[in-house]
Amino acid sequence: MQQTPADLDTVRRLAAQVDTTALCDVTPDIRVMSPALRCRSANPALCGPAITVRCRHDFLGVIQAIERAAPGDVVVVDGGGHETALAGELFARAALAKGLAGIVVDGGYRDLRFVAACPLPVYSRHVTPAAGTTVRPATVGGPVSCGGVRVGAGDIVIADHDGIVVLDPATAVASLTAAAAVMETEARVAARLSDGATLTDCLDVAAHLERLTRGEPSKLRFTV
Repeated sequence: MQQTPADLDTVRRLAAQVDTTALCDVTPDIRVMSPALRCRSANPALCGPAITVRCRHDFLGVIQAIERAAPGDVVVVDGGGHETALAGELFARAALAKGLAGIVVDGGYRDLRFVAACPLPVYSRHVTPAAGTTVRPATVGGPVSCGGVRVGAGDIVIADHDGIVVLDPATAVASLTAAAAVMETEARVAARLSDGATLTDCLDVAAHLERLTRGEPSKLRFTV
């Protein structure tokens, strides 16, 4: 089924204002990649539509994906979680030159001497010096599994210090808008706490506990 395109300008503007934590709070069906995929570069923050590829111990498909990717895209590589390196320094340099938003590899990455200081967001499950082969052409743009979640071409991939999440492009703006509202509320709470308030001054803790004690459904809410 073809994805509904997202308003990427709005997505990127809102994503710059919110954390993945707030997105998780407001999006029950959000896809959260495994924390085993760790940032290997100097910048963890990325946002963009996925360009997907599936590889197994062979990185020819990653070259294909980077070559096909447009500025602002996130290359998402389903490497099956294997330790084989499917990308390295030259891939990061090529992605930087094309203006890509980042690279996420559920597999190995190498050349950390360069990548560790690279401004391009690069995530991988493993770090290893041993690279794969280049003899298996891949299909770019099909559905893949990365970090334990489904990722389709055009899905919105967002990452920061807390991890990587994937949004449906049709609902990404709504999720980001709701997350921005959460961030605004949390900013008010942070200001109150800095002024000496307690958590119970900012949350309906007592009422929440009473409802739970009575066996009623309840959700802890901010009161500021």
